[in-house]
Amino acid sequence: MTTATQHEETLGFQTEVKQLLHLMIHSLYSNREIFLRELISNAADACDKLRYQALDNDALYEGDSELRIEIEHDAEAGTVTVRDSGIGMSRDEVIANLGTIARSGTAEFLKQLSGEQQKDARLIGQFGVGFYSGFIVADEVAVRTRKAGSDKAEGVEWRSRGEGEFTVADIEREAHGTEIVLHLKADAQEFADDFRLQSLVRKYSDHIEVPVRMPRVEKAHDEEGNEIEGSETTTWETVNEATALWVRPKSELTDDEYKAFYKHVAHDFSDPLTWSHNKVEGKLEYVSLLYVPGRAPFDLYERDGARGVKLYVQRVFIMDDAEQFLPLYLRFVKGVLDTRDLSLNVSRELLQQDPQVDKIKSALTKRSLDMLKKLAKDPEAYQTFWNTFGSVLKEGPAEDFANREKIAGLLRFSTTHTDSATQDQSLADVVSRMKEGQEKIYYIVADGFNAAKNSPHLEIFRKKGIEVLLLHDRIDEWLMSHLQEFEGKAFVDVAKGELDLGEIEDEEEKQAKEETAKAKEALVKRVKEALGDAVQEVKVTHRLTDSPACVVLPEHEMGFQMRRIMEAAGQAMPEVKPILELNPEHALVARLEATEDATFSDLAHVLLDQAIIAEGGHLDDPAAYVKRLNALLSA
Repeated sequence: MTTATQHEETLGFQTEVKQLLHLMIHSLYSNREIFLRELISNAADACDKLRYQALDNDALYEGDSELRIEIEHDAEAGTVTVRDSGIGMSRDEVIANLGTIARSGTAEFLKQLSGEQQKDARLIGQFGVGFYSGFIVADEVAVRTRKAGSDKAEGVEWRSRGEGEFTVADIEREAHGTEIVLHLKADAQEFADDFRLQSLVRKYSDHIEVPVRMPRVEKAHDEEGNEIEGSETTTWETVNEATALWVRPKSELTDDEYKAFYKHVAHDFSDPLTWSHNKVEGKLEYVSLLYVPGRAPFDLYERDGARGVKLYVQRVFIMDDAEQFLPLYLRFVKGVLDTRDLSLNVSRELLQQDPQVDKIKSALTKRSLDMLKKLAKDPEAYQTFWNTFGSVLKEGPAEDFANREKIAGLLRFSTTHTDSATQDQSLADVVSRMKEGQEKIYYIVADGFNAAKNSPHLEIFRKKGIEVLLLHDRIDEWLMSHLQEFEGKAFVDVAKGELDLGEIEDEEEKQAKEETAKAKEALVKRVKEALGDAVQEVKVTHRLTDSPACVVLPEHEMGFQMRRIMEAAGQAMPEVKPILELNPEHALVARLEATEDATFSDLAHVLLDQAIIAEGGHLDDPAAYVKRLNALLSA
């Protein structure tokens, strides 16, 4: 038991914790009962960690190797206690773990929350800070803990009313592990009830491998069946299933059990979109249970964000975020991997050198992609996935050459077929709608959807009814540089190089183009002389129907969008001069041809600048453009 406290100090919460506690205490009423699941999950993790550390040093058990979680309540005092025989915490760990949120980006995320979102109980899972959920039902929380293997005098007590500060004091504590006492609010006394607590354990934590026990008080009866006063005996009864869910046969498991386990593993409050449970035997032996979440964690795009699966070796917990078993572009996949083929004392460093890891990684990658392919058969569910994780999956072709074709089949794009900003068209859809004789898949890259949709480069394609991919994500140009073809059809950027429509054009059209080019040779030469070094080349084009001119880049040059991204990141880029293509059928080009005086140069420059603006580019000298345009308008 505890003795008088000493070395007591009062400390302030980190700002983000204050905000989070305020949200929990004042807004999260929709699903109050999840506090118990979160505290049990944390307790189970603490037991797992002790089991793992005790592999090298079983003295940490201190003579009690039975890992367990205990839940007690006192209806009169209005308290619920959750106790574990796990690893416990030192004073410094208590201050670090219970006073701060050790996840980058949290403050930024909290700033963005508003109104309805704040009432959403799913928030807690986004921080991995389930402990704070205790304040949804309690107006005071006390934590007593001692790190396994430390002296009994090194116990710690933490107390807070969730109002901006907490106190930490040294206590003497016999048992290692952690005990959390919730002093329930007046409107949360329903939780100080035996039946209510048992049903919550079965509902949310049945799959926890550590036994969750609750006291059962029994009284002896006399011959007439009456209770004998003072004969109470307390026995501890295991309430949960207490077997690792992933090792049970698939046939025994219900969808609800899978969903509940996902919420435990991912600290998420919403259901997963899909999952895949597999047992592999043979040269490699392992069980994997992988999930695709329904929503993104807030640190999805942070390089140091938590990712990876929970790693177990023969049901012994080893590591929380074992990122070595999935590639970075599948970092949204959550789940469990339990294997026989790694040593129990494996660490992150050893994992990186183990050849078995690469084999398992390859298999889990294939399994994840197959899971997504299966999900794609349900367009609505897959669209939810794509809207959430699509831009992460787009990293795949560059990172995983071997699975490039598989990933390509899972990609979704905006196209001129729907003219919608929603990315919902697959490459297989695009190929199935190809014109007869079309051998290439055409695409355009722009800074935004409207810039892509209204690009002058699409004019000839719209006229001929040829579908073009409208790429407007920041990652798209980089993606296309690694995605050369799909089902034997090469990808072509319509804003680069010569436009070749292949067999879609007939001989008459090709001949007419050549004759026009010949007829406009003099004009092209004059424009090139007027523009000088501003352009690489000038030519007539047949890719335009409504616009007077467009700028094109050489075929293997980096696109304008990628250049701007690189420059914004501080990368010095070599200067690239565009090719100006003129529409010989346009009235402005006809006017240019008929102009003989100094106005010719101004009009040529205006056509070039307008073509750059239409492409979404930036002018080197906007003032000069405005001056020339004003001169032409007032002439």
